[in-house]
Parts: sequence; structure tokens; C-alpha cells
Amino acid sequence: MGIVKELKKGALISLWFVFLTFPVMVIKVDPIARTVVWRWENALYMAVGTFVVYYIAQFFLKKKENQKEASEEKGLNHSIIHKILQNPLQRNIFVGVLAVAAVLFPQVLSAYQTNVMTTALMYVVLGLGLNIVVGLAGLLDLGFVAFYAVGAYTYALLNHHFGLGFFTVLPIGGLMAATFGILLGFPVLRLRGDYLAIVTLGFGEIIRLVLENWGEFSQGPSGISDISRPGFFGVDFDLQSSIIYTYYLMIILVIVTIFVVNRLQDSRLGRAWIALREDEVACQAMGIDKRKTKLVAFSLGAFWAGIMGVMFAAKTTFVNPASFTFLESAIILSIVVLGGMGSIVGVVLGALILILMPEYLRALSQYRMLAFGAILVCMMIFRPQGLISNIRRTYTFKKKTTNSLSK
Repeated sequence: MGIVKELKKGALISLWFVFLTFPVMVIKVDPIARTVVWRWENALYMAVGTFVVYYIAQFFLKKKENQKEASEEKGLNHSIIHKILQNPLQRNIFVGVLAVAAVLFPQVLSAYQTNVMTTALMYVVLGLGLNIVVGLAGLLDLGFVAFYAVGAYTYALLNHHFGLGFFTVLPIGGLMAATFGILLGFPVLRLRGDYLAIVTLGFGEIIRLVLENWGEFSQGPSGISDISRPGFFGVDFDLQSSIIYTYYLMIILVIVTIFVVNRLQDSRLGRAWIALREDEVACQAMGIDKRKTKLVAFSLGAFWAGIMGVMFAAKTTFVNPASFTFLESAIILSIVVLGGMGSIVGVVLGALILILMPEYLRALSQYRMLAFGAILVCMMIFRPQGLISNIRRTYTFKKKTTNSLSK
């Protein structure tokens, strides 16, 4: 009876996937010849492939459940990455290999690959910034791109009107975004869950629409061009040297961000964020100032988004409101969820996968985004807690036995 039920379920899922992919896989329109080609064999391939993948997935899910039960009985629930990071020798070797690879990357690969990796590193910092708000404090922010835009336009306007350089505006952009984070935090102190998500989404759209329609201030949809690239004591770089220099700057910013976020996570403030995420009522009952904790989370997360906004404007030398749509916020949030809520290593890995994978799937041509979406769906099925879930800290008290000397 169970086998028949599984067969029916697998058949229904196959038909549903055929229906979803029908316009892409079956219909092919030639606008020049004005003909429509019906590729019905693709529908058959999709149905059979989905049916087979469904049963493979069920097999691995059941195997995973059995392993989870066994690990819970033994008290083991750590991933390979966690085991490597907990061993000092293996951790040092792992970090050393990563450092050597990061230094040699632009020397070995092309400028295009270096530029793509720089973009991925920018999303690493954005993901770590949003991880403070969503992963640690548990505040669902769908308007995170607004702070990204504030940082970018801060550098663009100050450079365009006053000629200020990259390193001068870098902290200013972060502080401006942090100020906007506090302004957003005040109205939403009493909100949580879906209501908080709707308000933050509206805030992000308000910032974008203001930048798009206030032409006298932001030059509207035309944007601001000819923004100065990062300099080095007045030295002018050519395009390729500037790409490599920007890449190394991003490496430094990523290291600083990881260090700061890790220290924050282990601090008293970080524990307050985690308590706020787990239960607001219990958190407030324990004497934690809920208002200040939320405002600090919003402002610190926005600070890193502002820093990356300045970097984005310097890297592209052009900004316009079209670069700061809701899709950007969704991608950054996907990085946090895919990597693992509250996990620094997971966010780094999630950002590299989400940004680099679409580039390296270009060989699949028109099926690139379909394959990308399918990979994400499979990821969420097999690892709903993220690639590297954050380990909940546990404290055990052991009774110390002392031998008393009899007189």
C-alpha cells in the first residue's frame, strides 16, 4: 500500500514539473519564421527525470533521517566544516590554503574572473551584514538593499559634487546607512514576523522611488556616472590593475567583517540578539533592553551594507536606481538562508555559491536559471537548515569529586 502511494505521489510531482516547465522545455517560438515547434519529447524526458529524481531524493531523505536519529542518540550533530574548524591544526591549514588561493587568484585567472569574484566577495559582506539582522536578531528585513543604495549614492554624490575620494567617503557611507537603519528601526520596534517584513519591504521601495523620481538630487533614472575608482596615494591605475586592486581591497574588507561579526556574535550583545531571536518576551523578562538591541542590530547591519554600497559605486563607476531593486534584497536574504542562519562560514559559502553558480552555469544557455533554481530547490530539500547550520551552544556541569583524607 505504501509503494502504491509513493508511486502516485511521484507521478503527480512529475506531471506538476512538466506543467511548470512546459513553456520553456516544450514550446520553441521562431519569431523570424513565425513558427512554433512543439518538442514533446522534452516533456517525456522531464517527466521521467523528475520521477527518478523524486525516488532518489526519498531514498537519501530516509537515509538522512536514520543518520540523524543515530547521531542524536550518540550526541553528534556536527558537519565536516565544523570538525575542521574545531581542530586547531586543520583550521590553520584550511585558512592557510584559502589565503594562498585568495592571493594568487587574480594572478592566475583572467580579469573577468577576478571581477566576478570581487562581486561575490561584496555579497559575502552584504550577507554577513544581513546575518546580524536576520540570522542573529531574528528580524526579517526585506528592504536591506535600501542601505546598500544609501552607501552607493553617498559616494556618488560626494564624489560628483565635492570630489571626495573613496577612502574618505567609505566610513561616511557606512555611517549614513547606519543612520537610516536607526530611522527604520524606530517605527518597527513593536513589529515582528510578517508585519516587520512588509514595513521593511516598503522602506526599501520608498528609497528606490525617491532616488528614481528626485531628479534634482540623484539625477533620476539616468544615474550618476564617472565615479572615481579606489586610488592608492594618488597613483592612477589602468583598468586591469584597478580590478586587481579592488579585489584585494575586498579581501581585506571581508577579513575585517568576519573578524568584527565573529567578535559581536561572541559578545554580550550577540547573546542578547540570539535571546531576542528565540523569544522576545523571555528576552525582555531577563532584563535585556529590547529597543536598544533591535536598533543596534539594524544600525550595524546597515553599516556594512553602506560600506558595500560605496564599494559598488567605486567598482562600477556608475549608479542608478535600477541597481537597487527588491531582487537584490531577495538574493542577499537567500544567501543567509542558504548558508545557514547565524553561521558566518555558512553565509560566506552561500554567497560564493549563489553569485558564482549563475556565472559558471552559462554553458547551459537558456536552461541556466532553470538548473540554478532546481539546484536551490534540492538544497532546501536536503539541507533546510542551510549548508552549515549554526551549532547551539550547550553548557554541561560536571560534579567534581574530591578525595578527602581521613585523619
